[in-house]
Amino acid sequence: MEVRVGLGFDIHRLEEGKKLVIGGVEIPSEKGFVAHSDGDILFHALTDAILGALGYGDIGELFPDNDPKYKNLPSEFFLKEAKKILDDKKYKIVNIDSVIIIEKPKIMPYRQRIIENTAKVLGIEKERVFVKAKTNEKLDSIGNQEAAACYVVILLKQEDKE
Repeated sequence: MEVRVGLGFDIHRLEEGKKLVIGGVEIPSEKGFVAHSDGDILFHALTDAILGALGYGDIGELFPDNDPKYKNLPSEFFLKEAKKILDDKKYKIVNIDSVIIIEKPKIMPYRQRIIENTAKVLGIEKERVFVKAKTNEKLDSIGNQEAAACYVVILLKQEDKE
């Protein structure tokens, strides 16, 4: 059995009047992501983690932010495309571990919905997805509520070949 590990990272600026979408869940907030798509940092980092584990490039290569056909798309689109590649290569997700770093709003009240939606989009059990939320202790752009970031680690295993 072959296993692979992928690491994903994403960061986006925050701006008043924009929507804050994390894990496909819209979270009430005064500020949201400035991005070509909806800026969902979890789905962007997760897409990169899958693509990286497969040695398939990254989200910017497959879905360039200067291509108008990807403008304002929900990040679920990118994640589903990465899942198709994963399925084509006969890999399964063992588990996903993620850290969302944002000063405000608090993510914990939305964590279960984020986990459930992520699992649904990927077609896996919710027990395979974990989301942690941290602040940046009022340090740098994240701590000053100018940005938010996310790290994701994913473990994949290849299905038995017959």
